[in-house]
Amino acid sequence: VHLAESGGGLVQPGGSLRLSCEVFGLTFRDYYMSWHRQAPGKERELVGAISKVGTSTKYADSVKGRFTISRDNGKNMVFLQMNNLKPEDTAVYYCYADLDATPWYLGRGDYRGQGTQVTVSS
Repeated sequence: VHLAESGGGLVQPGGSLRLSCEVFGLTFRDYYMSWHRQAPGKERELVGAISKVGTSTKYADSVKGRFTISRDNGKNMVFLQMNNLKPEDTAVYYCYADLDATPWYLGRGDYRGQGTQVTVSS
């Protein structure tokens, strides 16, 4: 199993980025997917999660209204559209896949990607 994140980079405050995570080696539609992030010196936190068929989503309060998680089960991919980025969004962003979780949006990461760096700075 392999999760490959892409799309990170350096962006100015107020800018946008779209992260992608392509998943290999599992039945993608059977997994809850989520994005997590970890800033230097801080604990890893949930950013957003999406249900197996994409009908339910969950976001951290800090990103609500700015970030959107989506998935394409035909392409085995999950996305994170990030708008109006702020310096405090700077972190390494990780893609998680979970077969099951309780509650569904708090997966522990049965499988995890290597992460992609997002830096928001002027």
